[in-house]
Amino acid sequence: MTTRTLVAWCPDWPVVAAGVALDEPAIVLHANRVVACSPAARAEGVTEGLRRREAQGRAPTAVVLADDPARDARAYEPIIATLDLLCPRVEVTRPGTCAIATRGPSRYHGGDDALAEKAGAVLTGALRGRAPVLVGVADGALAAVCAARRARVGEPVVVAPGASPAYLAPLPVTTLGGELGVAAGGADAEVVDVLVRLGLRTLGALAALPATDVLARFGDDGARLHRLARGFDARPLASRRPEPELAVSVELDPPVERVDTAAFLAVSLADDLHRGLGGRGLACTRLAIEAETEHGETLERCWRHEGTLGAAEVAERVRWQLDGWLSASFATRPTAGISRLTLTPLEVVPARGRQLGFWGGESRLDERAARALARVAGMLGPDAVVVPERRGGRGPAEQVRLVPTALVDLTEERGGGRPASPEPWPGQVPAPAPAVVHADPSPADLLDDDGARVVITGRGLARSSPATVVVDGRPHGVRAWAGPWPADERWWDPTDHRRRARLQVVAEDGTAHLLVLEAGSWHLEATYD
Repeated sequence: MTTRTLVAWCPDWPVVAAGVALDEPAIVLHANRVVACSPAARAEGVTEGLRRREAQGRAPTAVVLADDPARDARAYEPIIATLDLLCPRVEVTRPGTCAIATRGPSRYHGGDDALAEKAGAVLTGALRGRAPVLVGVADGALAAVCAARRARVGEPVVVAPGASPAYLAPLPVTTLGGELGVAAGGADAEVVDVLVRLGLRTLGALAALPATDVLARFGDDGARLHRLARGFDARPLASRRPEPELAVSVELDPPVERVDTAAFLAVSLADDLHRGLGGRGLACTRLAIEAETEHGETLERCWRHEGTLGAAEVAERVRWQLDGWLSASFATRPTAGISRLTLTPLEVVPARGRQLGFWGGESRLDERAARALARVAGMLGPDAVVVPERRGGRGPAEQVRLVPTALVDLTEERGGGRPASPEPWPGQVPAPAPAVVHADPSPADLLDDDGARVVITGRGLARSSPATVVVDGRPHGVRAWAGPWPADERWWDPTDHRRRARLQVVAEDGTAHLLVLEAGSWHLEATYD
């Protein structure tokens, strides 16, 4: 029913992978939200989930880093490679967290306590003091992850066999919806929110419910969470060892030494694997990536996903792993190019399918588009293909950013189709959004009836009514105007502090513009269609 598991966790790994010391304030952002931060930033009040402005208000000197899973995986590969001396197969749940099935290694090294201490020592030596390593051992992935989070440096937490349900019982049920639940394969924030509103505050209260009632009320997602709360693995009964013919491989002739070339071939290989599994009604949850070099070296790494791995997810993890192998230091990287690449699904579950949308929502065209983008990214490089992502902000140029496809999940609903950020943005220009946002705002001018420049006071009011707008050196009469919308941004930062005011005008020729006043000068920021 459950697997004895060792989990090794490196806290704040995105900060460590970026090369920033943990004693320096640093924050990692994704979609304008903090996803990780250093202990020094946490001491100043920064927490995961904060908006960028609020985080920088609490820690003005913090280094701002972009979330980059490929960078994290590339930096993590040389670290976990040292665990191959203790166990022949190490699973990576996410960069910074890895797991080992302890049944064999524990007997060889003298028990769970000895194995945990040795794993912590090996990883600490590989990190060379850049980050702490916390180790936990328990029955089941969730209990092992929780044990690692409660461990201390050099003091692993080992939960006795059979004691995982009692160990998990007092923990809050929100554990299943946070980062711990993701690492254990059970994150489902919506179901967890319903459980809390129903009065189930702890994992013990959830575990006490009959399994049949939980399945009937919450479906497969609820049943998975119920199993985790009882100390079991998320999918031990549904998963099985697949037949050997499900593995796919490709011969590389000539051998490949460039990451971009290997990643392009990996996209095609991931498509073949996905089609083969889909034809049998299966989906992969645990994947082995194996590479063989021209000199006969064999490299292998396992990846586990909290859900199921589609073609895009498989290609992404293969690219991360190849980047970690081929971009490693001279002492650890392969001595020759990769001549054979093999993908083996180690665990599969029945593919339950998805309900595709009739009007809007996800469709097969979306899936084909995601695969096409993954192929192009494999050909041109991970940063060559970008997609729009909706973010919060005051000006139209701040609300949408172009980000590499490697940093987003292409199967999720894209930011362009989501509504604007619900957070308050004082000074934000109201809808509708302008059709054209100028990358480099051109000089403009706004004059009143006396020919004087329109000025915005410190209270955010126009001293006079606009009568003439000058765009591209040509004056036009103003038919209507709205605003202004003043914005005092980053007041805590003397270097980047900006005070601006935006104003909408409609010229007599029917054109509509968004003007911005900054440092006493008007500029054309955007044009309405």
